[in-house]
Amino acid sequence: MPPWDAFTATEAEVRALVADPRWERLPVPARAEVIASRTLVTPDGDRWLFGAHARWHLHDPADGRWHLAPPPRGAHVRRAGHAAAVLPARVIPRGPDFAAEPGSTQAFVGPDVPAHVTEQIRVLVRAAGRRSELDFPLTAFDEILAGDVPSTVAAVWGTVMWCAYAPAFDGNERLLTVFGEYLRRPLPGDEWVRWVPAPPLLDLVRLVAERMRAGRHREALRLTAVMADTAQILLADARFRPRALALLTMVEPALNRPGLDEPAARRDDESLRRAWLERCPPRLGRALLVETDPRAHFCHTVYDLVEALSFTPDPARAAATLLADLSDSKGLLPGMLDHRLRHAYDELSRAGLTGTSAAEATQPDGFPVLGPAQPLPPPHRPTAGPTGPSHPPGHAQPTGGTASAGPGIPATGHFTGPAASGAGHPSGAWWDGRAGDPTGAGGGTATGRPAVSGPTGGPGGVRHPARESRAGERAPGAGAGPGHPRTGTGMPAAGTPRTPMPGTGMPGTGTHGTPMPGTGMPGTGTHGTDGTPVPGTPMPGSPVPGSPVPGTPGPGGAVPGGVGRVGGFKTRWGVSAVPAAARKAREALSRMPHRPVVSGFEIEPPDRASAAAVLGAAYAAGLAWRGVSGARVPDRGFAGQSALVLRIVHERDDIHP
Repeated sequence: MPPWDAFTATEAEVRALVADPRWERLPVPARAEVIASRTLVTPDGDRWLFGAHARWHLHDPADGRWHLAPPPRGAHVRRAGHAAAVLPARVIPRGPDFAAEPGSTQAFVGPDVPAHVTEQIRVLVRAAGRRSELDFPLTAFDEILAGDVPSTVAAVWGTVMWCAYAPAFDGNERLLTVFGEYLRRPLPGDEWVRWVPAPPLLDLVRLVAERMRAGRHREALRLTAVMADTAQILLADARFRPRALALLTMVEPALNRPGLDEPAARRDDESLRRAWLERCPPRLGRALLVETDPRAHFCHTVYDLVEALSFTPDPARAAATLLADLSDSKGLLPGMLDHRLRHAYDELSRAGLTGTSAAEATQPDGFPVLGPAQPLPPPHRPTAGPTGPSHPPGHAQPTGGTASAGPGIPATGHFTGPAASGAGHPSGAWWDGRAGDPTGAGGGTATGRPAVSGPTGGPGGVRHPARESRAGERAPGAGAGPGHPRTGTGMPAAGTPRTPMPGTGMPGTGTHGTPMPGTGMPGTGTHGTDGTPVPGTPMPGSPVPGSPVPGTPGPGGAVPGGVGRVGGFKTRWGVSAVPAAARKAREALSRMPHRPVVSGFEIEPPDRASAAAVLGAAYAAGLAWRGVSGARVPDRGFAGQSALVLRIVHERDDIHP
């Protein structure tokens, strides 16, 4: 039985009060009095209140504001009343806000999208891809999708990305592979993580509104139905569920009452967007804060981030190290943080550790930077398969070939397929404009066209031969790429000598697996053609006489760069650069030995689920900050988040056979 906790007990008490049907009928001053009387005070003087959105609020002693902040559970507290008259209305529970749909902050790196969800999306995309781009022109998402892609495919893509809490996907994620043949260019990121930008709701609205203004009402209704079908599928994953449910409540009335959105659509896209938002019930309001209140949405993502870092000794300080990656040229960020986060952020700012993402680099290109406290990846496992950009070293990658089209699943959904009698939806002929086509495909088979899979320059996407003529629409390497060279047959057995490479004059690599005297480590020195070490030849990585030692001051106090170009070190995958933030962190530690300033690279999640939650919450905070300040999200991701990726990629679910 878990020990008693004052914060948990207060939560249960307030939830029971708010769940009472009489709560909403109470006047606001009476509700404020009930909430204020349950204020908790910790030994350090912090005052905590469980209020709106079923979340804790922390009182700022400097200016009296209440900030969203998760509490220090397990701390010794006492109950002390607070003046109800000074409580702002925004922290007082209204009732429906306590019934918010629970979700997950995990990114899609490590834990994959469930296979049945991916397969249903694949079937939906196949049916959508058979539509004509003349009937469904692409009016949004053209920076991601090729110009000749029908907007039905864009409706699926946009719904998936808008519903995702944090659209950071594993580079091998099968859900992204479904869209491979339709992409204009490779998605942002690298082979480890695809940092997909989150689209606004206005982009989804624009697809429907344009068809309505063109007088193509059936096509507009089709697009709305595709969005509803996609959202219905996404409900199975908690990382999509809150916004997927909100989107369903916004579009279902238009499906049941064709023509409902036409007056708003004829005015402009923004009018239709407001009409959709007004249909969402109050209990789903928090899922729509990204559209209705960007500043409040950012505060909620920071709350999620601190909560995800609860495994650290000081969650507020750990969160500040990740928030330090955000670009804040206007100085808005400190004023939106509670006083604990603000103090930690100010310390990093004084140490020169804020806004570090712009200064970060990776080398070789595409591999995340290792920080000073980040462990090296686990031992390399040799493989006989090729290693391409979508597969980590040590795991085989498919060499290509034709994938089966899958089982004969009808390309229909709950909303796009013909409705059963009495279901309250229009008939299949009304949806499609093609009576008697039960698949909703407008021609072709129910299983769709066969797809050719193989290594790609994109997110592991697939390309159909019929679309090869569209290469002019895409940037080079956007949908498919050449095969990758094989790595060979792995390391030879221990004790097997290597012979010189014929015609090259290069020496053999010697006997592998033979221990060096006194070390127990396999011999890796320079070898002659007969497999014996060359006398007097230094071992790789050993200092050459007369040369400066990496990491030690040379003439004039300069520190040589060592192996990397900015003081790097060597890994089994190549040369990795030590980030500028890590160097600054070490300098700060030397200046303040009694008050260490840590960098985000020293966050060590205990397991994959915790790492995915931190990564998702941090990326969601970065996207939310873009909505507040207009700051750009780096294509390669934020520096601290990129360092966390190495904690997850070696435990990924989707090492494809």
